[in-house]
Amino acid sequence: MTFTYPAVFTPHQDDNGYHVVFPDLECCEADGPDLEDALEAARDAAYNWLWVELEDGGEFPSQTHHEDMELPEGSFVRNIMVHIKLLPDND
Repeated sequence: MTFTYPAVFTPHQDDNGYHVVFPDLECCEADGPDLEDALEAARDAAYNWLWVELEDGGEFPSQTHHEDMELPEGSFVRNIMVHIKLLPDND
């Protein structure tokens, strides 16, 4: 299964890092010392959030459109794609 959610990247004020928030995934956040690491951390955070939701049998929220987001100054949006491979139960 492949999921894509928008992530808001906000630059740190004191270094070259970024804080990442997923508006559609409650309490799903990440951080990185540079853009590359922030992207990787965001992908990991979204994967973990989605995996827990799958295990709990929950529903996935719809994706917010970029045009509907109010961004803090200097922030930008990137879509984060997550692949989750479902394996048959081994029980």
